[in-house]
Order: sequence, then structure tokens, then C-alpha cells
Amino acid sequence: MYPITIKVALELFLRLGNYLAMAVQFTDAEINSLLLEQKPLPADYASKIVTRPKRGHRERELAIRGGNGSDFLLKLRQSSINPMDFSVILCILPKGKTDEFRFRRHNGKNHEHTNKLERDKMYDYHIHMATERYQQTGWAEDSYAQPTNRYQDFHGALQCMYEDANFILLPNGQIALI
Repeated sequence: MYPITIKVALELFLRLGNYLAMAVQFTDAEINSLLLEQKPLPADYASKIVTRPKRGHRERELAIRGGNGSDFLLKLRQSSINPMDFSVILCILPKGKTDEFRFRRHNGKNHEHTNKLERDKMYDYHIHMATERYQQTGWAEDSYAQPTNRYQDFHGALQCMYEDANFILLPNGQIALI
């Protein structure tokens, strides 16, 4: 028998828990299809995404029905103290399931991120992407991330999400600032 450290045992336990807790899994092709699905914003969306205070940060959620009938949830969160601590998250609400599936997350530059399978580290603005590979190995669906220079603040990350995830914006193409 091979002894393992507490750290390794805890990591294995957490991976197994993540794997068992996943209510649904998507292939890379399905994830890409969801990303490309049009996400029309309601006419009054700007007022619906104004973040509200909540225990040390500001947050807001907006439910969106996609062009193919998928139910999406756009989640916004920003620290009240550190402006570089933010997340703009896009989830799918799979039909018949209660759990959200995070398939895109734009994070600020407030922490180091490590891609567990590749073992590469970054301390930068970064975009998390759901992958089939990470789901199959038991990590959270959006554990994989890539550094980005496409945004430097919360508003830029939101604009980037609109572009990346095929949101349909106002006719004049403007984004309301929060």
C-alpha cells in the first residue's frame, strides 16, 4: 500500500465530489453551440444589470432565453473594495435540472489561477471556459482558463462577454455602462 498525504487525499476527495455533483455534462461541440446561440437582451436590460450591494461586493443576475430556447443566466459580481476582483459569468440552466452549468467566466486580476491538468499558472485577467476534458477528469466544468488582454476592468469584461457569447445588443450597438 502506498501512503498519500492529506493534501493529495483531500484533492482526490474534492475531485470525486465535483464529478459526482455534476448534474449534466456537455461535449466541447455542445458548449460551442451554446456559446454561438443568439442571446437577445431585453429592451430594458441596462436597468436589470445594475449591480446591487451584497456583503462586501455588488452583484446582479439576468435570465435570458436564447434564440434556440436555451435558458441562460448572466451573473455579475464585483468587489466593493478591490475593483480588479470581479467575475462576469454565463451559465446555462439545463432543461429538467436545477443546477447551473458555468460555461464562460471572465475574471479580474486579483488572484493567481492554475490550470490543474496543464499545471500552468497565471496572475492576470483571465477567461474560464468549460471543457469536456475538465468535466471528464472531475474538475469543475470551467476550471480551465486562458489569460487575456481584451479587458482591464469590469465593464470591459462585460463587453467581452457580450462579444464572445453572441449577445444581441441595442440597434446602435452601444452597451450601457453600469
